[in-house]
Amino acid sequence: MNTAHQQDRAWADEAVRRINAENNRSADTHLYSVPLPEHWGVQLYLKDESTHRTGSLKHRLARSLFLFGLVNGWIREGTTIVEASSGSTAVSEAYFARLLGLPFIAVMTRTTSPEKIALIEQFGGSCHLVDHASEVYEAAADLASSTGGHYMDQFTYAERATDWRGNNNIAESIFGQLAMEEHPVPRWVVVGAGTGGTSATIGRYLRYHRHETRLAVVDPENSAFYPGWRDSRPDGGIPAAAGTATAGTAPAGTAAASPSRIEGIGRPRMEPSFVPAVIDHMIQVPDAASVAAMRHLREHAGLHAGPSTGTNLWGVWQLIAGMIEEGRKGSVVTLMCDAGDRYAGNYYNPEWLDAHGLEPEPHEAVLREFFQTGVWPASSAGTPA
Repeated sequence: MNTAHQQDRAWADEAVRRINAENNRSADTHLYSVPLPEHWGVQLYLKDESTHRTGSLKHRLARSLFLFGLVNGWIREGTTIVEASSGSTAVSEAYFARLLGLPFIAVMTRTTSPEKIALIEQFGGSCHLVDHASEVYEAAADLASSTGGHYMDQFTYAERATDWRGNNNIAESIFGQLAMEEHPVPRWVVVGAGTGGTSATIGRYLRYHRHETRLAVVDPENSAFYPGWRDSRPDGGIPAAAGTATAGTAPAGTAAASPSRIEGIGRPRMEPSFVPAVIDHMIQVPDAASVAAMRHLREHAGLHAGPSTGTNLWGVWQLIAGMIEEGRKGSVVTLMCDAGDRYAGNYYNPEWLDAHGLEPEPHEAVLREFFQTGVWPASSAGTPA
């Protein structure tokens, strides 16, 4: 073994130690019980991923991606780390890059919240902004090439960087925390489609451990995941030359050309990390409904979450309505992906919502009716058969 190789191995060994030490210092995230009417016979649990050091579910992914890059020999001393990210993954990767003394560049759209950009810069990263979500892939690859760096490519490697059998992944954590509950094996776990990595990890874990739990994935408007899953289209059904489309009115089998308005989830293409076969049910969620459910959570449970958590909850309420209708008791688990303070300037800002054509009030009325009756309005149906 030559000296340079020995130095590379020694640096990588120390890098892995630092990341594992950081994890060892970290407590697990909370699993909150959200109050529901007792006569429903259903318990809802919210896994609060906002309590990670970098404030979101993506802290787990970033840790896994860095370890994956290190053990594969892709990340070495001085390597510039580049990522295509709408914000939260980049925040977490900037944190781990600083932990290892590596430069970090995030490629993201100009619409990313200023709060997230500030967090990336706070952790020592820099931001390269593009106009459209479809441009982030090529721009990130070009930056990595020009700097001699490593493109982390969360959309390809998220599903393989995490051990789905267990080993402290999010699914194992959820089931461990549910062990003493009335219904320790939930009827549903509900997650969003971002990279596809979280749904792949949880879906594989459920199958490996032979749990009866079903996996539901929610997806916002203008995302390729839902139509791709529904129609078994590996390309998501997006035309090669994207034209114009009105939000929520894309033809069957296609995704609209406009980017997702729910930051952190929804993609213009079916990402390589998305594994449709492990998903039992998908629900497409109107963007304004995501905002309504986010706001309702704060009013109902005092939990201040971001819009992707609202997307999760809009699907959760429909599934719980189905359980009530069937007279099925049990539990449902979903994720609080990040905290609402990252979105003070946009999703919690009435002027911003008006400017982007988002009207949550009609959807808030649906939630009020549901909590009064336990019945989901037929006009908003999306529950499995």
